[in-house]
Amino acid sequence: MKIKITGIGSYIPEKKVSNTDFGEHVFLNVDGTAFGYPNEVVINKFKGITGIEHRRYAEDHHTSSDLAFFASQKAIKNAGIDPETIDYIIFAHNFGDVKYGTTQSDSIPSLATRVKNKLQIKNPKCVAYDILFGCPGWIEGVMQANAFIKSGMAKRCLVIGAETLSRVVDAHDRDSMIYSDGAGASIIEASDDETGMLAYESATYANDEANYLFFGKSYNPDLDADIRYIKMYGRKIYEFALNQVPAAMKSCLDKSGIAIDDVKKILIHQANEKMDEAIIQRFYKLHEKPVPENIMPMSIHELGNSSVATVPTLYDLLIRGEIENQSIQKGDVLIFASVGAGMNINAFVYRY
Repeated sequence: MKIKITGIGSYIPEKKVSNTDFGEHVFLNVDGTAFGYPNEVVINKFKGITGIEHRRYAEDHHTSSDLAFFASQKAIKNAGIDPETIDYIIFAHNFGDVKYGTTQSDSIPSLATRVKNKLQIKNPKCVAYDILFGCPGWIEGVMQANAFIKSGMAKRCLVIGAETLSRVVDAHDRDSMIYSDGAGASIIEASDDETGMLAYESATYANDEANYLFFGKSYNPDLDADIRYIKMYGRKIYEFALNQVPAAMKSCLDKSGIAIDDVKKILIHQANEKMDEAIIQRFYKLHEKPVPENIMPMSIHELGNSSVATVPTLYDLLIRGEIENQSIQKGDVLIFASVGAGMNINAFVYRY
């Protein structure tokens, strides 16, 4: 038995924030000192590395569970199912619901429970819970759905990834320009044909790597040191990703029995354009193959990094033909892969 994605939906907030909108920000070094060059230089360097030109922020009155609800409605409609038949709602996020203007996380009740409530699902046997797995959370949720369905514990699962990272960033940290808001949701069911998940791989590196992403104080020493924001050691994450993600992808592909030449698309977490390109280069180098043209659809240029939402959103855009020069056909083989806080990495091979 295999599982497959029978419904997909995403919610991309309408509020667009351009790089030029950061022109008046006061960016500071870790020690609180000012940069020795203007913001124009900071922004140009940022775009050259990350590829990001724009990102989306949620409307002030929306939270992560609201975005997740909107995406879930679309996924349910796309699958053509009765929401009362959903056995599990698995919600991947990192910071809970954070109201605009605050940095406090609200996760009681769970965000999955909130989505179930918003969907007005009455069935008490529809179990709703959250997972914290960093940016790879949605992929991990799909793997959990796979386990539930294969074990007979479920027939149908709703797996969601949603985040409002714009509300947990330090405005004085140039890395704040990376993050964005959004949601992606999917309906997962058993596959009765050749389509679906063929193999998967998952791992947690929690020695020195555990603290590559963390909650830390603002770079502005005049602000309250007890208020925390998302922080990262970018160079360490970059090196970790290049060393570990291609190997995990290769292991996953080897398990699937699919030849590298038969892979049509690689959907990778939209964290950083240069990092993603380097990962794909190294993955194909492990196979002693050149990187095929258009193998890696990208959405980061316009949508930024919305953490757990990037991969399902990318998949939704791809199958709806909304990514320029990118398309997939029935029977195509895809690799989904991600890396993030934990440090966690995962991947699965999938026949569309």
